[in-house]
Amino acid sequence: MKKISRSSELLWLFGMIFVAFGVAICSKADLGVSMIAAPAFVIREAVSKVWQDFSVGMAEYLFQGLLLIILCIAVRHFSWRYLLAFATAVLYGYTLNFFLWLIGDAPYDAVWLRWVMLIVGDIVTAFGVACFFRTYMPLQVYELFVAEIASRFRLNINKVKWTFDISLLVISVVLALILFGDADTLDLSRLATSSFHSMGLGTIVTVIINSPIIALLGKLLDRIFDPTPRFPKLKSTIGR
Repeated sequence: MKKISRSSELLWLFGMIFVAFGVAICSKADLGVSMIAAPAFVIREAVSKVWQDFSVGMAEYLFQGLLLIILCIAVRHFSWRYLLAFATAVLYGYTLNFFLWLIGDAPYDAVWLRWVMLIVGDIVTAFGVACFFRTYMPLQVYELFVAEIASRFRLNINKVKWTFDISLLVISVVLALILFGDADTLDLSRLATSSFHSMGLGTIVTVIINSPIIALLGKLLDRIFDPTPRFPKLKSTIGR
C-alpha cells in the first residue's frame, strides 16, 4: 500500500483532535482521567465553584503555562520555541472544551458502558499521541518539559517521563485534598464505579494500557503515513 506522503502537519492536526476527543470521552466515563489530564480537571472543579465560566481547557493551558515557567527556572534557559508549546496548549484547551461541550453533561448510569467509554477514550487518546510523536510541529508543554529536563541534566527520558507522570498524579491528589478538604468522604470501594475528583481506578488502567496501545497504533501509522513535511521551510524554522 502506498503511504500518504508529506503528512507531518496533518498528523499534528490529528494529534490535537484525537487527544482532546479521547480525554473528553474518558472524562465522560467518570472513572478517572489520565495522570496528565488530572490536574486541570481538579483545578477546574475547584475554581468553577466561584467562577462558573472557568473551563477545563482554561485550566489546562494555565497549568501548562505554570509548568513552562518552572521549566525555564529549572534549566535556566528560555527559547522562543517554548512559546509555541504554550500556543499549542492554548489550542488544545479550546479543542478539549469543544469536545466536552459536544459530548454533553448527560450521565451514563451503566457501569459497563462507562468502562467501554474509558477504553475507547484511551484508544482514541493513544492514537492522537502516536500522531504527535511523528511530527516536527510543537508539542504541548508536558512533552517539552520531559524532553528538556532529560536533555539538560542528561537523564534517561523514559525515567524522566515516568517520574513526571507520577508527580502529576501526586500534585492532583494534593490539590484535591487542599482545595476540597473532603478526604473523609473517599470510599475506596467505589473507585471502580466512579471517580474521586476525576481520579479513580480508570486512572490506573490508563497508565497500564497507554504505552502498549501507543506503540501498536504507532506501527499502524507508520504503514499508512510518510511523515515528511509538506512545508520544509516551516520545519527548518520551528522544528524540534
